[in-house]
Amino acid sequence: MSQTEPFQIVDFQPRHREAFRDLNLEWIEEYFQVEAMDLQQLGDPETHLLAPGGVILVAENSTDVLGVGALRPDGPGRFEVTKMAVSKTLRSRGVGRQVLTALIARAEALGASELYLICNTILAPAIHLYRSMGFSEIALPAAQKYERGNIAFQRSVNSPSFRE
Repeated sequence: MSQTEPFQIVDFQPRHREAFRDLNLEWIEEYFQVEAMDLQQLGDPETHLLAPGGVILVAENSTDVLGVGALRPDGPGRFEVTKMAVSKTLRSRGVGRQVLTALIARAEALGASELYLICNTILAPAIHLYRSMGFSEIALPAAQKYERGNIAFQRSVNSPSFRE
């Protein structure tokens, strides 16, 4: 994809299942080991992410899926931002920022008040993105579900916070 090639953010459809899985496995396997929760969510996103009231958004152009991201409900008004992934060859081109912007807007439309996410400090570009989008570091939840997680962030859905 050239930097000027247009793409759009669309809702997940069954035709995106393989790309959703593969893009996430690409980054997870690059840095970590795939965990049981990953296998559940990536193997059957309809059951484990969408059915409970979640959302999966997909950045795509006319030929390829470029990036993905999901919201998983976690209590009244609260969603986890999860399974964010951008094709390795397209990172640092704004795809992830646009997916995250769309996820925040969707969370607001769903009436959410708070978003949170679990990350790892080895993923410096992702952490930079989250901070630039208004996420603040919080204590890692005791019940967090990812072995690889060593840092957590949250933000109010309606907080003004986009900065470069």
